[in-house]
Amino acid sequence: MDYNATTPVDEEVLNAMLPYFGEKFGNASSKHHYGNEAAAAVGSARNKIAEVIGASAEEIVFTSGATESVNLAVKGAAEANYREGCNIVTTEIEHSSVLDTCKALSESGIEIRYAKPDRYGRVSAETIDELINDDTILVSVMTVNNEVGTIQPLPEIGTICSKKNVLFHTDATQAYGKIPMNAAELRIDLMSFSSHKIYGPKGIGALYARADNRKIKIAPQIHGGGHERGLRSGTLNVPGIVGFGKAAEVAGKMMYDDFKKQTVLRDRLIENFLRRLPHVYLNGHRSKRMPNNANICFEGVTASMLMNSIKDVAVSAGSACSSATLQDSHVLKSMGLTPDRVRSSVRFSIGRMTTGEEIETVIEKYINSVNNLRN
Repeated sequence: MDYNATTPVDEEVLNAMLPYFGEKFGNASSKHHYGNEAAAAVGSARNKIAEVIGASAEEIVFTSGATESVNLAVKGAAEANYREGCNIVTTEIEHSSVLDTCKALSESGIEIRYAKPDRYGRVSAETIDELINDDTILVSVMTVNNEVGTIQPLPEIGTICSKKNVLFHTDATQAYGKIPMNAAELRIDLMSFSSHKIYGPKGIGALYARADNRKIKIAPQIHGGGHERGLRSGTLNVPGIVGFGKAAEVAGKMMYDDFKKQTVLRDRLIENFLRRLPHVYLNGHRSKRMPNNANICFEGVTASMLMNSIKDVAVSAGSACSSATLQDSHVLKSMGLTPDRVRSSVRFSIGRMTTGEEIETVIEKYINSVNNLRN
C-alpha cells in the first residue's frame, strides 16, 4: 500500500537490463563496437521515454533520479537566468526536492513566492498568475501531489507562463507514465521524473528540457565530459537507462488498464472506510486525483499508532523522502488541516500488482485496528 514511495522492478524490465551488466558492458561514449552497442541501447530507451510525454528524444536528459532532475531544472534555470531582484514562483505543497532547492536559492538572494492550495490540495491558476511579475524567472508547480494525489491545473498554468514568457517547470514524478501527458500541449518547458515510480530501477531519472524556437536556458550542475548535451556530465548508467526505457514502454501500453483497475480498487478502499467508520475523512480532491492514491484521516488515532498496530501493511504518513525527519506533513498543514487531523492521516498508494484480495485484507485490518485503538 505504498507504491508512491517506490515500485518493484517489472520482470520485463529486469530481463531487458541484465545483458548490460555483463556481455554488453560498453561505455556509451566509447567509439568502438562495445560503446556503439551501448549507445544504441541508450538511444532506443531515450525514444521510449520521450514518447510517453509526446516529446522528442533530444529533449530527454538523463540524471540519477527525480531529485537531481529537479535541482538541474530549478537551480539551472535560476543560475542561467539570474538578475538582481528576480523571483521564482512555486507552491507550499511541493515535494521536498523542490522546496529545499528553492530554500537554498533564497539564501543566495532569489525571492521565492509560494502559492497556497485550497482545502483539497489544489492550487489555482489565478493564484499563480497573481504571483508572477516582470521579475519572475521560473514557475515550478508539481503535476500531482505525492501525498494526497490531487492533480494540479497544469494546462491553465502552462498557458499563463507561455503568455508571460516565464519558464514553466513541473515535478511529474508521481504522474509520468500513469496519466496521459503531452509536454508541448501543456506548455511545459522543464519536467522532472524518475524510473523507480513506474516499475523501473532506482538511481535513474530524467529531465525533459523543451527544445523548440523558445530558448530554454539552464546551467549544468555537474561538469566534466559534456555528456547529455552538456547539461549533465558523467558516464551514462546504461543498464539503468535500458530499464527505464523498458519501464516507460510498458507503462505506455498499460496506462489505460492500470488507471481503470486502480481507480476501482482505490474507490473500494475509500468507500469502505467512509461508510463503515465514523469520523473518517478523505484528504485531497475527490475526483481530480490520481487513480492509485487514498489519503485518509482516521480521527482519534494517530498514523503512527495505526502503522505500529498493523506492521504487515506498508503505508505512509507522508512523503517517503522526508519520513526520516518525523515532521508533520507540510502538505496537509498547508491545506488547513488541524494538527490532530494531520497526525491522524495515512496515505495508501496502490500499484499494478495490487489485488482485490489485498484491498479487502487492508480494509478489515484497518477497520478493526481503528475500532480497537479508539476503544
